[in-house]
Amino acid sequence: MLGCSQRLQREAAQQRLKGRAELLVRESGGGAVLTGPWLVAVSVVLPPGHPWLAGGLLESYRQLGQLHGAALAAFGIAARALAPQELPRVQQAIGVRPVDWACFGSLSPWEVVSADGRKLVGLAQRRRQSGVLLVAGTLLDVPDWPLLCDALGQSQEAQLLRQRTVSGAELAQRQIPPEQFAEVLTQGLEHALT
Repeated sequence: MLGCSQRLQREAAQQRLKGRAELLVRESGGGAVLTGPWLVAVSVVLPPGHPWLAGGLLESYRQLGQLHGAALAAFGIAARALAPQELPRVQQAIGVRPVDWACFGSLSPWEVVSADGRKLVGLAQRRRQSGVLLVAGTLLDVPDWPLLCDALGQSQEAQLLRQRTVSGAELAQRQIPPEQFAEVLTQGLEHALT
């Protein structure tokens, strides 16, 4: 799934995929995301004036990131939403350069990372006068990074994506059932939003 700023790459990416995967363009910003059984995604629509939106663009991610950290903790996974002031230190600690064209290839404030700074949860949003769409994706297992990199003509960057990310299954040392994770996350969202 391409971010809205990557629309012009759609035709070339579709040619490279040659039917191996369906290519979509999402309305939210950010880089490309490879969806599949390894990813649990959630979309939250907030009306104008909602308390989560009061602090501005970056601050609107805080609650969603923290909820994801809490949901991962329910499965014994140590992860945290990355505060803006921590970002430079964590980027440096990872030790490999960002992959800016891929959602999971770089870090933004309030995205969820492991203790060593590898990304587990990516965040994006789309703002309109009628409200804000917040979107999150959680890596519960290891994605097919070579497939995503091939589609975007960046085959050489699959190893960088692998180094910058970690899945819930890797951290928990067991599979995390997507349905169970989604249920815990939904309960947390319902509690926070009502």
